Amino acid sequence: MRKSFVGAALALALVSAACGGNGSSSSTTGVSASGGSVKEGGTLRIAAFDGIDSLNPYVGVNDDSYAAYAYMYPQLVQYDPQAEFIPEFATSWTHSKDGLTWTFTTQSGAKWSDGQPLTASDVAWTFNNILKFKDSVTAGSAGVVQHLVKADAPDPTTVVFTYDSPVPAVLANVQQTSILPEHTWAQYAAGDGKALKTFANTPAKDTPTVSGGPFMVTQYQQDGTTIFEKNPNWYGTPPHIDRFGLEYFSNEDAEVTALKTDQIDVIENVPPPSVKTLQDANFNVFIGPASTYRTFIINSSPFKKTNPELMDPQVRMAFEYATDRQQIIDTAWLGHAQPGTTIVPTTAGIWHDSSIQPLPFDIPKANEILDGLGFTKGSDGIRVANGHPMTYDVLFPGSERGAGDRAFQIIQGGFQQIGVKLVQKPAQGVYGIMTAPDNKYLNWDLAMWNWTPPLDPDFILSAMTCHSFGNWSDSGYCVKAYDALYAKQARTVDEQARQAIVYQMQQMVYDDRPYIVLNYNDTLNAWSHGWDGFVQSSQGLFSALDKQSLIAVHQT
Repeated sequence: MRKSFVGAALALALVSAACGGNGSSSSTTGVSASGGSVKEGGTLRIAAFDGIDSLNPYVGVNDDSYAAYAYMYPQLVQYDPQAEFIPEFATSWTHSKDGLTWTFTTQSGAKWSDGQPLTASDVAWTFNNILKFKDSVTAGSAGVVQHLVKADAPDPTTVVFTYDSPVPAVLANVQQTSILPEHTWAQYAAGDGKALKTFANTPAKDTPTVSGGPFMVTQYQQDGTTIFEKNPNWYGTPPHIDRFGLEYFSNEDAEVTALKTDQIDVIENVPPPSVKTLQDANFNVFIGPASTYRTFIINSSPFKKTNPELMDPQVRMAFEYATDRQQIIDTAWLGHAQPGTTIVPTTAGIWHDSSIQPLPFDIPKANEILDGLGFTKGSDGIRVANGHPMTYDVLFPGSERGAGDRAFQIIQGGFQQIGVKLVQKPAQGVYGIMTAPDNKYLNWDLAMWNWTPPLDPDFILSAMTCHSFGNWSDSGYCVKAYDALYAKQARTVDEQARQAIVYQMQQMVYDDRPYIVLNYNDTLNAWSHGWDGFVQSSQGLFSALDKQSLIAVHQT
């Protein structure tokens, strides 16, 4: 849940798609959210700066991947714009007084895109499959089955979850879980289940990926164009559009140019320098709070032996004092961000501990700390720690380019003033580099990346546990006392009591500093005036939180 110059490629791919299938010139009209007319049909072209790294929900990491799963597959519930749970594949739900049994009633007569029945049995299979392999191939999804004993489907429209302890985040957990077609996926769950992670789940020639959501994937290119066609068997409100395409861009200027020249219709993450430009050019621009935040990561793996000074809490504190968050906000984000503090962002509402405040930018204080540790500066101005210069590579994934490049330069300048040299190291497959070898996190020191966690804090808290090594952990942080608190909050139903534990966990991570949370950035979306009806969320208009945006969007 993270986050190529297209030229004519996207336009050609989508125009070609629009010429077939159901067509794109329907003249049926209605009333739009803004009071104008709604024209049914058409192709929406979205520029993505993150991209879909895999169509397999057990493999994907990027934010766009999880948004894609939300449109490809059913989820039992989704969020409304007020962040309240509403029905999706489940039409209603109840739970026992002791909280150990949750019963969901599901849609009747639903079908997968290939015509096979879509029933409560698929729900039960999906959750039982995660449960079966939670210590191996489905470990990345293990959080959604905490304390789950089993899932049963006594009839085609009823699924019953049985827990060994009350769980406060049941609805949040099922919202994150895409229901997969058992008839397609069961063959890969045979034996040790390793095939679940090697199955590409990509469309074959003339055969879309089997879908139960409002759209099905008919074309997939990891670093190119992915096309989603309307699913004729979708059980919910039909989308107004016939299809949408998601095109990956590696260049900010290229995607802005593509919007201005009508090669695309939407930019889901507008580069901050282009916000005013697009506003002045009379494009629709949405600015709002986002769940996304940026991190400066310090490898915290207990297995790592090189550069041990980086494990010193005083060194980490000095690093934070040398980080000028406000300059990052003003220069890299042009004001479209707020100072970061904890791993639970402000959009999480009551779960974000606002009492935790960042250290001020204070170069003299940082130097004082490092001087006190005896790390003296050499003739080149670089300090020496444990017999070597304090010079470190900073892993830098492609998703951080643009504003992240400018943020790095600001951090690099601050660290230079305290005798620490940072070297930006752009890399593909950053997570594989981080976890190597054998999930011990041995071969790197520092990194920059981002998170876009779900609204409930359970997931992002779980990413800091020892169990998350090789799954979601990008810092190698492993503290048994933290893990114990995580397990406690996961079964604490009383909201205030759980909040207190969540606050304690945030404080612990803040003090230990596996991350310096740099900033909580804004949602920045832009689109042409030929479109209306987008439903915005803290994850933007193409979101893993709900399906409403691309169902409601339409031509005007």
